[in-house]
Parts: sequence; C-alpha cells; structure tokens
Amino acid sequence: MQTILITGGTGMIGTAMRQALVLQGYRVIILTRNPAAGKQEEGVTYARWDVEKQEADEQAIAAADHIIHLAGAGVADKRWTATRKAEIVQSRTRSTQLLADILRRIPNKVKSFVSASATGWYGADPTVPNPNPFTEDAPAENSFLGNTCREWEAASDAIAAAGLRTVKLRIGVVLSPAGGLQKAFTQPMKWGIAAILGGGRQMISWIHVHDLVQLFIKATTDENMQGAYNAVAPNPVDHRSLVLMLARSRQRFFIPVPVPGFMVRLIAGELSTEVLKSATVSAAKTVATGFAFRYPVLTPELFGKAG
Repeated sequence: MQTILITGGTGMIGTAMRQALVLQGYRVIILTRNPAAGKQEEGVTYARWDVEKQEADEQAIAAADHIIHLAGAGVADKRWTATRKAEIVQSRTRSTQLLADILRRIPNKVKSFVSASATGWYGADPTVPNPNPFTEDAPAENSFLGNTCREWEAASDAIAAAGLRTVKLRIGVVLSPAGGLQKAFTQPMKWGIAAILGGGRQMISWIHVHDLVQLFIKATTDENMQGAYNAVAPNPVDHRSLVLMLARSRQRFFIPVPVPGFMVRLIAGELSTEVLKSATVSAAKTVATGFAFRYPVLTPELFGKAG
C-alpha cells in the first residue's frame, strides 16, 4: 500500500482527493497547520507544517511515496488588495520551496511531485470564439495571475531539477456541489435570478471535481507524465450557457439578469479582470496521455454530481 502526502488537503479539492485516494486503497497523510482538528478516518493521518515558519513534519514527508501539492490561498475568496495578492503568491511559492528544501535535505522515497497550477497562466482569447485554444507551450501572461503561476511553477521546477518526476496541472474552473464557482453562482438563484456577468460570451475552461481528482491520481502514478498539463475538460462553454445550464439544473423558475462589466469591476475590483476574461484552453495534451474524462461535456445533470 502506497502513501500519498497531500498539502491543502482540507479544502474542496483536497477533501475530494482524500476520499478518492482512501477508496482506492492508498494511505493518506495531510499536512496542515492544525493536525488535531483533522477529521479522523481510517487510512488518513495528519501531520503539522507551518509555511510562514518554514517548518514541516519531516518524518511525514519521508514516509510518502508521492506528494500532491494543492496548498495556496484562495484566489477568488477576497478582493485583491496588495496584502492579499502577496498572500496568494507567497502561500504558493514558499510552501513549494519548503517542500523542495526538505526533499533535498532528508532521505526519502518520494517518486513523484504533482503540483496544482492554474489556467490563470494564460491571457485572454484574442478573439471570441478562439479557434486556437491555449496550449501548454504558451508563455505566461504578464498579469498578476500569469506571473503568480509562473513563480509557482518555477518553484516546482526546482524540485524537478533535483531529479524528481514533477507534474504541474493548470487547473481551470472547478465545478463541484461542495463549493467554488458553482456555489457562488447558485446564491442569487435562491431569489430566481441567474446573473450573467459582462456580455456572457466569455469562454469558461472548466473541469468537474471528479475528473480533476482522477487526473491528479493519474499524474501521480503515470511515469510518462512530466511537466505542465491543462486540467480542463475538452469542451469549454461560454459563461452565459454555463449559468443558464446551472439554473435549469435547479428546476426552479429563474430570470436571466445581465450584470454589466462596470458593475462587476466596482464589486470585485482587480479580480474582475479574471471574472470577465475569456480563456479557451486546450485539453489535447491531457487527452493524449490516455486520460478518459467522465464528464467531457457540460450538462445540467452534471451540477448535482459530487463524484
């Protein structure tokens, strides 16, 4: 039985990851600032780390066969103040640097390091629709999120340079009933409103949480995978279609309500740039690995599925 260590294992994606790994027979170690608060379940243990102090349980890392690195402050959780932007960057780069330092310094049996990244790496579509989706060899956009992803992946590259097989999954918009964008768009639907942000034509490169978890597991075990891969479904959709499909899935009366871009900018500040951005991202390299998406196409039924 192999052991997989997860950082960020208590969030939406990490929780789904932990559950899937246990079901598949893995032992799971979760690095967290507060191990005592971890949910007790068979096959799962908790170990302490503190990124600010650059400390981590080295015995837990030494016990791991693979590492899945999800840790990072939520990009869309708060407005992008200067303090929050620094937290978003440093929570990703410093946590990766901490793991790299420990892996270089202590004897270990880690075979793979699979890190989250994001499709924020890419800029906006030059045209909508975009006939040439962004591929993994495109340069990082010179923007806050583009530069954040570049620094984040560079920290992982230091692990690869030390000889450890390293995979970086550039994650699109994750759909899950447990939270994230799906929960955010569901809130106004309680009052019968389907909020269409901006023009609604912006393309959303999405992935269901089940497929994302399974892609992480494949990247962990598939020795042929190395470098960057887009973690997005093969069929992106425009924002308007996604919101209306989500509204229909709730089987309640709703009214589509356009929210002009200037209002989104007033509410969200600089974050609105990403909310309103159209980014069509290719899944071709991921599909070429042999990965089979359970949810390749967005349907109303998909929104109710947790796995």
